[in-house]
Amino acid sequence: MILERSHWLGLEAATVRPATPVIGTLGPAGTSSEEAATHLRAVLDPDGDPTEAAADVRLYDSYEEAGEALTAGEVGRLVVANAYAGVNAFYMNPALELAGAFVFDTPRYGIARARGRWVPPRPRVATHPAPAALVAELLPTPYTAKELVLMTSTSTAARAARDLDTDVALTTEPAAALHELEFISRTRPIRMLWSVFVNR
Repeated sequence: MILERSHWLGLEAATVRPATPVIGTLGPAGTSSEEAATHLRAVLDPDGDPTEAAADVRLYDSYEEAGEALTAGEVGRLVVANAYAGVNAFYMNPALELAGAFVFDTPRYGIARARGRWVPPRPRVATHPAPAALVAELLPTPYTAKELVLMTSTSTAARAARDLDTDVALTTEPAAALHELEFISRTRPIRMLWSVFVNR
């Protein structure tokens, strides 16, 4: 079945009225989660100001921290990628309720380096664990990964490459632009399912 970039699966979050319209998710700026949460915020208020929609997305160092902000009432909704290995904890949390889910393509992923940096034949690659399988697919010939250095997000992976802590990063176009990286590979999006949680 061919879907548009966004496809909704029984999303009842539009009818749930949390005390705050703010949505929490994984940061820092430049993550796929940020883009998905911004998209959700715009869908929930289609006539709203896009600048305000972006301002209503709050980023955290982990999904768990964003979940704590939800239970504390600091945000009204939580967006978590279903590819995240720890997503089950949110489903099992008796204080939270699944409000719905949506399919939303991530920004394009690729292998990026600091501008002009020489890349060794066997580079150390910074990556978030969830899309790590893309490294083997996207790393161009003649490179082979020496080591995958796991990071907390695609944006922190980009920062590691920018700071020369790793040779390259598997990251997204927004994060690469933010950290002034250049791609050495082709890029592609990931069709992702996102879960939306609210307080029970």
